[in-house]
Amino acid sequence: MNHGPDDQSPTGLDSDELALRGLLHQAVQEIEPRDGTLDHLRKAVPARRARKRQAVVGMAAAALFVGTAIPALLHVSNSTGTDADPSMAGHYSQAQGGAGEGKGPDGGESTSGGSAGKTEDKGKGEQKEQDKGKGTGSGAGASSGADPAVSSTAGVPVCTAAELGSATQSVDAPDSVGTVYGTFRITNTSTADCTVVGPGTVSPTAAGAADATKISTARHVAGDVAAGLPDPALEVASLVLKPGSAYDVKFAWVPSETCPTTGDNSTGDTGTPTPDPTPTGGATTDGGGTTTGGETGTSPQLVTEGTADGSVTVTNTAEAGAPSVSATVSNACAGTVYWTGVLAAS
Repeated sequence: MNHGPDDQSPTGLDSDELALRGLLHQAVQEIEPRDGTLDHLRKAVPARRARKRQAVVGMAAAALFVGTAIPALLHVSNSTGTDADPSMAGHYSQAQGGAGEGKGPDGGESTSGGSAGKTEDKGKGEQKEQDKGKGTGSGAGASSGADPAVSSTAGVPVCTAAELGSATQSVDAPDSVGTVYGTFRITNTSTADCTVVGPGTVSPTAAGAADATKISTARHVAGDVAAGLPDPALEVASLVLKPGSAYDVKFAWVPSETCPTTGDNSTGDTGTPTPDPTPTGGATTDGGGTTTGGETGTSPQLVTEGTADGSVTVTNTAEAGAPSVSATVSNACAGTVYWTGVLAAS
């Protein structure tokens, strides 16, 4: 229904609106608040406003933390070396440094603020120098740094017998306890890279007075009696050989018994005494039965003892089946051959 201006009340409402307003007033005029409602509102409204303020402050603090932590984390992640400490990300002011920091009153470096990075860098340098000086004290000695023959084995074919050659051996003099150390070296004689995947086989052969039943072989392990061999940690499961590069397999002969002794004399006997003495001159008698002429008696039988000649030949055959190289240990009759895995040639 449309109403003209004449139907409106002084408040700007038409008659229908005034009627509706009256009905609403009548509907709620008997409704009254419970006891304590006003006190509750007086407390609840300030508490709600305080919670809103706390939420706003918390959001601002979180934004400030994110704004400072992210640049510090980026700075730490971009620092060089493996010693960077991610826990320093929260100390952004120390990681970045500040104006006027880094020098102490006496002109020296300060340990607070921006100088923290410098102090850490000095510690890294000292640690690197210490790492360079580290080495293995046992065995034949470990060479420092990576050998040029060592590289990734990915995509490099396994060495064949046709690619390996120039096999050599060396044997050292016995040490104070009679242990003899030696080295087998095999070279890549081809024009292409190839991968060595094992030390091959090591086998001993007895000769002379050596007793084959008292000779055995064993792989070298840390703490065994062949202390002069390199640390097993230096062995590699596979090794890429460039043309002209070589690998080593080292061994040690550790005797368990000495060679037996044997006797000898000027007549070629083996020390057995002669049953009948040999006279040194003839005797003559005259007509009266008196003995005249030469002397009687036996010649002395000098018997000397020596060490029986025994030796052990140690042979190393490459994993590919060839080449083979042998080293002979003299004055060896019983014992154990300890041998290593593949070692980069030193």
